[in-house]
Amino acid sequence: MISICDLTATSLARAIAKGEVSSRDVVEAHLARIAERDSQLAAFVTVDAEGARRAAQICDAAPAPIGPLHGVPVGIKDLTDTAGLATTYGSVLFRDHVPAEDDLVVARLRRAGAIVLGKTNTPEFGFGAVCTNKLCGPTCNPFDPALTSGGSSGGSAVAVAAGMVPLAHGTDFGGSVRMPASFCDVASIRPTPGRIPSPRRPLGWDMLATHGFLARSVDDLELAMSVCAGGDASDPLSLSVVSGDRPLIGRARIAVTPDFGVAPVARDVRARFVMACQALARVADIVPSAPDCGGAIETFRTLRAAHIANSYGELLRTRRAELTPTVIWNIEAGAKLSAEDYLNAERRRTAIYRSFRELFARADFLVAPAASVFSWPNEISDVTAIDGVQLKTPIDYLAVTFIVSLVGFPVLTVPARQEIGELPFGIQIIAPPGCESRLFAFGRMIENELGFSHRRPPL
Repeated sequence: MISICDLTATSLARAIAKGEVSSRDVVEAHLARIAERDSQLAAFVTVDAEGARRAAQICDAAPAPIGPLHGVPVGIKDLTDTAGLATTYGSVLFRDHVPAEDDLVVARLRRAGAIVLGKTNTPEFGFGAVCTNKLCGPTCNPFDPALTSGGSSGGSAVAVAAGMVPLAHGTDFGGSVRMPASFCDVASIRPTPGRIPSPRRPLGWDMLATHGFLARSVDDLELAMSVCAGGDASDPLSLSVVSGDRPLIGRARIAVTPDFGVAPVARDVRARFVMACQALARVADIVPSAPDCGGAIETFRTLRAAHIANSYGELLRTRRAELTPTVIWNIEAGAKLSAEDYLNAERRRTAIYRSFRELFARADFLVAPAASVFSWPNEISDVTAIDGVQLKTPIDYLAVTFIVSLVGFPVLTVPARQEIGELPFGIQIIAPPGCESRLFAFGRMIENELGFSHRRPPL
């Protein structure tokens, strides 16, 4: 029997608009699901039950739907400000921090009628392979609670997979919506940088980090994007997004790569990826091509380290004892970089971007695994080796996702089909900048025709 909590955000919005169910009933059902499951899974840092009930009452009293997400519950990653609701950034340093204003993405969700149920868990400041911090966690994978949900949007991925919310917000720097989506069998979107504005971002031209969403269907991701996208004068990136969207004519042309030629990827992941590509070949033409990503790992290491040291270096100097070891390592990695190091990385990044552009003259999409490994036990804090080969740094296991962050192309993650007993596994579908609509159309097609879609966890 299908319950309210099994419905997608799109289905719920439609049912509420037609008066088939009230916003209050939808909110209460999801609050009950959180009460039932979150003690085991730790997806939420904070649950705002009374605030959600008040918002539902306003929705139910409105003479017409407030917007496309009227009465639909959502979760917000705890890196993102919510007015009047604690925002900890996953750190004890901010355990009592209550913002006065919503981040723009949250404000746009609320204006569309969405109801914020609470804040989802994240590693401290979003840095960590396991979704845990000194306040909450670890967030457990609903397919096997002994395993990790992935970082850093693991709380949002688990909340969606376990039916605690139909839609959740996330952020993605090096793979933070994509890896949790892969581990938890949900879909995610990391859009073109600037597509969802971040007007408070200190580095206005920084395109490594973006807002994104996780959901159980591609339609839900497209719905969320439709209400949150659009320029803002305080975000220069948002004013320069050029849309190259056009409908596909005939069969899609897909370039596939298990590793971009440089990323460490486990043998068992490569095997599952081959199976996924064989399925894709039934509905698309496979193009034997891949971008030149030589030097991409070193380039991302440099740029990421510089950004983190710039953003959090003062905390390391003044509050070191209160930071997690992962955050300390991340900050220290950028402490000795020179301007020449940074500009050389930007030079190589430009060459990799142009190689991606050349690829898309021959292909409509580029497909790769959404994670280099399968979900691992929560007690293991970092991936230090793959197939027995030691990694140079604790972030190298993310290379299969952070290479896409490096060039700023939009990427949709969808679950691949799996046999009974197999762990979830997702694929990245990458398109040229500004082509989110094309991504959603293709994702919806393989969701329906190939069964690349969410399955319920055995809770």
